[in-house]
Amino acid sequence: LLAKFQQGISNVAAVSLNIGYCTQASIPHSIINGFKNVVAVAVEAEIDFPQADGIKAYLADPSAFAVAAAPAAGGAAQETKEEEVKEESEEEESDDDMGFSLFD
Repeated sequence: LLAKFQQGISNVAAVSLNIGYCTQASIPHSIINGFKNVVAVAVEAEIDFPQADGIKAYLADPSAFAVAAAPAAGGAAQETKEEEVKEESEEEESDDDMGFSLFD
């Protein structure tokens, strides 16, 4: 029952985002998308503000962040297999959403 409710909310958010109509389900997504646009402008225009500093640091030197991810690489093979299984199940479910997706 809870999964069906969450799927309905997801569909409402997807439709709302596509048609440009704000609902309570789509507002968090709209805020995040707006923040992405603001950070993109800040990176290109070299404007500094605290929320964009982490992203700018990553763009300046991605290798510094790769070291932090290296210890997790040991379990990456197992995670990859799990992700493949999840992707296969998601592909089967993609027909159920009637062409609407939250991330399109």
